Amino acid sequence: MKFGYHGKILHVDLTAQTITIEEPEETFYRKYFGGSAMGAYYLLKHTPAGADPLGPENTLSLMLGPATGTAIAGQARVTSTAKSPLTGLIGDAQGGGYWPAELKFAGFDGIVIHGQADRPVYLWVNNGKAELRDASHLWGKFTADVEDAIREELNDKRIEVLQCGPAGEKGVRFAALISYANRANGRTGMGAVMGSKNLKAVAVRGNMRPKVADPDGFKSVAKWGSAHVKTDASWGVLGTPGGTLSQSWSGGLPTHNWASGTFDEAEEIDGEKMYETITKERDTCYACAIRCKRVIEVTEGPYQVAPRYGGPEYETLGMLGSSCGVSSLEAISYANQLCNMYGMDTISCGGTIAWAMDCFEQGLITLEDTGGIDLSFGNTEAMVKMVEMIGKREGFGNVLGEGSAQAAEDLGVGQDLVVTVKKQELPAHMPQVKRSLGLIYATNPFGADHMSSDHDVGYESFSDRLAEFGLIDPQPAQTLNGEKVRFAYYTQLVYSFLDTAPLCSFVWGPSWQLYNSRQLAEMVRATTGWDMNLWELLKIGERRLNLLRAYNAREGAGREADAIPKKLTKALQGGKSDGLFVTVEEIEDAKDLYFQMAGWDENGHPTRAKLEELSLGWLASELWGEGALPVSVDGVVDPNRPPVLGEFFAIEE
Repeated sequence: MKFGYHGKILHVDLTAQTITIEEPEETFYRKYFGGSAMGAYYLLKHTPAGADPLGPENTLSLMLGPATGTAIAGQARVTSTAKSPLTGLIGDAQGGGYWPAELKFAGFDGIVIHGQADRPVYLWVNNGKAELRDASHLWGKFTADVEDAIREELNDKRIEVLQCGPAGEKGVRFAALISYANRANGRTGMGAVMGSKNLKAVAVRGNMRPKVADPDGFKSVAKWGSAHVKTDASWGVLGTPGGTLSQSWSGGLPTHNWASGTFDEAEEIDGEKMYETITKERDTCYACAIRCKRVIEVTEGPYQVAPRYGGPEYETLGMLGSSCGVSSLEAISYANQLCNMYGMDTISCGGTIAWAMDCFEQGLITLEDTGGIDLSFGNTEAMVKMVEMIGKREGFGNVLGEGSAQAAEDLGVGQDLVVTVKKQELPAHMPQVKRSLGLIYATNPFGADHMSSDHDVGYESFSDRLAEFGLIDPQPAQTLNGEKVRFAYYTQLVYSFLDTAPLCSFVWGPSWQLYNSRQLAEMVRATTGWDMNLWELLKIGERRLNLLRAYNAREGAGREADAIPKKLTKALQGGKSDGLFVTVEEIEDAKDLYFQMAGWDENGHPTRAKLEELSLGWLASELWGEGALPVSVDGVVDPNRPPVLGEFFAIEE
C-alpha cells in the first residue's frame, strides 16, 4: 500500500489475549475504503447472527480512512461499528478530535476488537506495535482522569485516548466512546460495547505520517479550503449552537418531548448567548481550520463547568435543554460535562429524560417511581441530577439507562410518548418541518440520525451545488413527493460515503459544506492515486448502506423496523409549526418509492441483484446460496424450506 493507507489492520482478541496484524490487498481498500463500510464488513464476517451486543461474540471496529492524519480540514474522524446494545441492530457512530490522526500515525488503518477480557485492560498502540496492559486502576474513573493517568503511566503527554467511561462500564445502553475528554462517538451505545469487553481504553501514539499520491494537488485543495473558511457568525464563530434560535423561529426545535417545535426561552440557550457569556475559546480537530468546537467555562454558581470537557452542541441544547424545558445555559453545559465525564450520548440521554418528564407530567410515573425527584418539565435541578444518576446507574437512573423505548417497555407506561426509531432517540431536527428527514429517520439502518442525508431546506437554498447530481427541481421543505425522495436518497449516498471515508460532514458534502462534491473527488484522487470519480464515491456510499441493511436483515429486521414514532403523528402546538404533523401513510408511501430506488425488496432488504451489482457477491452467496442455512421459526433446521433473508447463522470466512 503506497498512498493514504498503511495497509495494516490490527486485530485484538481479548479472550485469547492475542494481537495480530492483517494486511489486506489493495482491492479490499478500494472497495470498502475505510470507516463504516469496513467496520460493517468485519462485523458481518466475525459476529454471528443473534449475538448478544454485550457478549464476547460482538465485534467492535474502529476504522479510519485514507485522508486521516493529512493536513486538510475535516479528515480527523473515526467510525466505530458493532452490534448496538441500544437497538439490537447495526451500531455505527462517528467521532472527531485528535485520536483518529494519532492512530494513523501509530501505523494502522483500523482496529478490530474481538472477545472479552477476564479483567479490565487497555490497549496501547505505538508506532506499529501493540500490547494489552492492566486497567484495574482505571476502572470507574472519569474520562479526563483516565486520560491523564495513561499519559503519566506511559510518560508521554501527547498520547491520545479513546475510552468507554464509567457509563460504558455499567452498560448504559447509550454509552459513548470519548476521546480528548470531550469528543464523542455518541450514538448507538458503542461505549457500552467497549465496556462489556472489559476494555477500558485504546491509547495511541506514533510518528508514521501518511503519504499522499499527489502532494501538489492535495495542497491546492487544502489551501482553497483554508482561504474560504467563513469568519462571520457561522460554524466557526458560533458553532452548531448558532442554529438554536433560528430552529425555534422556524418551529423546528423539539420542546417538551416533541409536543412543540417552539421554545419560548430559546434565546437563552442560543449560540450567540453562549458566545457572549460562557464561551472561553474555540477548539478544533486535527488540522481543521474551521474551529467549530465550543470550550465553556463557568466558575461560579451551582453548575461550574471546566474547559477540559468542552461545551454543548446544538443537539445537546435541544435534547437536554428545550426538550426538557430547561433554559439555563450553565445547567445544560454542566449536564454536557457530566455526559463527557461518564461517557454518554447527549442526544439519547436528553431524549430519555424528556420522555420521563412527559410521563411524569401525565401522571404515568410518580415520585415513588423516581425516588422523590420531581421530573416536571423545566426542573433544571432534576434534569442535571438525572443525568448523573444515569451515568451511575443509580436509582431511577438505572431504569433510564436502558433508553426510553426499553424503559417504557420495562415500566409498562408511556409507549406512545417514546420518540425513537429502532429504539434510538431522535436528534433535535424535526420531520414535521423537514419532511424527507422523516423518511431518512425511519429507514436509516442504525436508527434516527440527522447526519445521514441533506435536510430539506438544503434543496431550496443550495440547488446550484446539487445540480451535479441531477437534482434541479427544488421542492418545499414540507413536501415529500417523488423528487424529494430522490433528493433524500442521492444525498444519503454522499453522506454514506463520508462516514466510510470517514470525513466531517460539516466540511465535505453535497450542498452547504465548505467543499463541494467535485472537490471531494479531487481530494480522494490526490490522496490515494486512484482515478476515482464522483460516481465511484457514490457507489462506495451505496455499498456501505447495503452492508448495513443486510446486517439488519440477517438479524431479522425488515420494513416493520423502519417506522416513525407516534409522537410525530400528533399535531405540534405553538409557533410557526403549530398544527403540523407527519402521517404514517406518507412515510409508508415514500418508503415504497425509496426501497425501489435503492434496489431493495418490499421489506427493505437488499436484493441479490443489488448486492452483486455492488461487488458484494460473497454476501449474496452467504444469504441465498449454499452457505446460507435456513432455519424454521422454532430454530430447527428445515433443509426443504427456501432461504429467507434475515434468517441465517453466522457468515463464515
